[in-house]
Amino acid sequence: MSGIHLHWYLPTNGDSREIVGSGDDSHLAGGPSRSAFREANLDYLELIAKTAETLGFEAVLTPTGTWCEDAWITTAALSQVTKRLKFLVAFRPGLISPTLVAHQAATFQRISGGRLLLNVVTGGDPLEQRRFGDHLGHDQRYERTGEFLEILRGVVSPTKSEKRFDFEGKHYHIEGAQIDIGKWPLPQIFFGGASSAAQEVAARHVDTYLVWGESPAAEAGRVAHVRELAAAHGRNLSFGIRLHVISRDSEAEAWREAERLLEKLTPERIANAQAILARTESHGQHRMNALHGGGEIAALTAPRVRDLEVSPHLWAGYGLVRGGAGTAIVGSHEQVAALIEEYHAIGFDHFILSGQPHVEEAYHFGEGAFAILRSRGLLAT
Repeated sequence: MSGIHLHWYLPTNGDSREIVGSGDDSHLAGGPSRSAFREANLDYLELIAKTAETLGFEAVLTPTGTWCEDAWITTAALSQVTKRLKFLVAFRPGLISPTLVAHQAATFQRISGGRLLLNVVTGGDPLEQRRFGDHLGHDQRYERTGEFLEILRGVVSPTKSEKRFDFEGKHYHIEGAQIDIGKWPLPQIFFGGASSAAQEVAARHVDTYLVWGESPAAEAGRVAHVRELAAAHGRNLSFGIRLHVISRDSEAEAWREAERLLEKLTPERIANAQAILARTESHGQHRMNALHGGGEIAALTAPRVRDLEVSPHLWAGYGLVRGGAGTAIVGSHEQVAALIEEYHAIGFDHFILSGQPHVEEAYHFGEGAFAILRSRGLLAT
């Protein structure tokens, strides 16, 4: 087993001391008050990126969608004001040519000194997909993603006997393509999806399979299954998990912060957000929604913060109003580090973490649980 890779998050949809929604139309759900909201301008994103770099995070993940800034442009700009930090750029493969992505990746590697990682997001919200002219169904989208990834690898490394790459598939017809990636290899490919169609794509084509955080017991079974699928194709994957964190000097302090976040969520905002999230075709989002009963907790007369603790120190409060990753590790620095170690023992090497606001929370985690993991020699070098 390799060491732990710790990554942070770049909130290109804005930041706050409250929970900011993430996903299509999240702004309609009644987000944080304007006085508490931090715009995702370049100066603020630079501050987060430099904070992550200073604290020792390996990379930052950027989201993708019409509700946030474009990931390619934003991270290309930030690569010029950082030195070591890598950028995990999320994009939707059905909305862009695989040859063009290879070209963009090659350019990014050259201008950043090889600091690009790729996060392939097939897409799960049918309304968002149709805005870009994509009308394929769920399984067809993953079928297309598989072809996309085969082409992406092919155009940067054609066979020795063929100097150009050709491909004829159901969704793509490529002739004579070749992209010079330069002295760097094709960036590591991260990819997530909870459906069987997604897992088959992961097994055949990607480097790191990503999940949104569920209990260690649930994730252990998923890791074992995808590992078996990859082995059937003669491949070996690494695994990553996406989580929020609330890491404090004491457990009581951490739960007080989670309670404060919960108190800021009105029943109306939860109901609006859940209506938006319910329309998804994403199997992973359905799993996140199920952790809190689709927002049913908000119907309680006096909801308690620990009613949303779905596994020891794993809190589903974020998922009440936020799409995508909906769980947070909550606890003392020792407890947060211990749960990360538990996930690592299952097979997770990459931890993509976040906490709001992203500057302050990076320091809470960086000077706490991060430092503990480093002191135990668990981090990848």
